[in-house]
Amino acid sequence: MVSVGSADRYLPDTVQQAVKILVVGAFGVGKTTLVGSVSEIEPLRTEEVMTQASIGVDDLAGMSTKTTTTVAMDFGRITLNSRLVLYLFGTPGQRRFWDLWEGLAEGALGVLVIVDTRRLEDSFDVVEQLELRGLPFAVAVNQFPDSEWYGADELRGALDLLPATPVVVCDAREHASSVDALISLVEYVSASSLRTPETTS
Repeated sequence: MVSVGSADRYLPDTVQQAVKILVVGAFGVGKTTLVGSVSEIEPLRTEEVMTQASIGVDDLAGMSTKTTTTVAMDFGRITLNSRLVLYLFGTPGQRRFWDLWEGLAEGALGVLVIVDTRRLEDSFDVVEQLELRGLPFAVAVNQFPDSEWYGADELRGALDLLPATPVVVCDAREHASSVDALISLVEYVSASSLRTPETTS
């Protein structure tokens, strides 16, 4: 794994493939935190201080300490192994920014959906948008300290996911945990691309 530092802004010569991954989710679920925790370069952030204009627009229930929000995207990079590097694009969570997804989704291998079980209903529309666009995705439950623990099958049922859709639990603050979530997405997309009509029928 490439370590964080100014010398790591350049890719090693061994890298053979670079893929684009979207990190999406509802408002305040931990997208910016996850991108920052895994990025081997200084992440690009487009966070702005939340103002009075957001009152009545952005639901801050349970997020009393949140003072900033992403208004364009987060960008980071992680080298998974000597041959594969991921470029991460974190999207804003508020519905009014969803039009940005169209451009960011172009050329993406897959999508990691970050979910907060304390506000699970906020993720329903996010998952629906991905299904409408036909984008392969995995779900990563960001386990906040005060959130209840649910099994993968319970969450899959609550979000009405297909049986094959990966559901993993992570702590977006922790590098290793967030990397594992990304790996689950890459493995899922890779396995799906290898399936033929004969093997899926």
